[in-house]
Amino acid sequence: MPGRKLVKKSAKEEVVKDLTEKFKASQAVIFTEYRGLSVAQVTQLRSELKDCDYIVAKNTLARIAAREAGMNGVDDQLTGPSAIVIMGENYVENARILRDFSKSEPKLKVKGGYVDGSAMSVEEVKQLADLKTRPEVLSMFAGAMKASIGKLARVLVAVPTKAVRTVDALGEKKSEN
Repeated sequence: MPGRKLVKKSAKEEVVKDLTEKFKASQAVIFTEYRGLSVAQVTQLRSELKDCDYIVAKNTLARIAAREAGMNGVDDQLTGPSAIVIMGENYVENARILRDFSKSEPKLKVKGGYVDGSAMSVEEVKQLADLKTRPEVLSMFAGAMKASIGKLARVLVAVPTKAVRTVDALGEKKSEN
């Protein structure tokens, strides 16, 4: 049976290589526990997540891949049944989707994550989910700019208007005298 063991080892090496590449290419990774979720619920979650992979992997293989990708401090998050959410630019939005989904399906538990070179606790992932997304921040910025431009326009109109009123008042005062 040595050939059989060789195939298994080769398949595991392929999984580690694939995970390592995905970890290196990702913007963020969130580790979850999916125990108790039905296939339909996992499928629903996968459909709600944007631009990411939701992968169920063996913890030992995921730990090796994380080390090879330079993701330090995540070993303690890879215990029990683990599903890994590997995300691109939309990681704040996806963290929010995971948080909201876990509220409606409490069997999904966030274990932690890894963002911008740092391991994150469950609490930090929750804080990440509370951040504003890029479109929300841009919208707020545009609103602030519009309000500032409106104030500037009122100030610019007020200066000549005040000057005209002053000249009119001086003219009236001269005509009275």
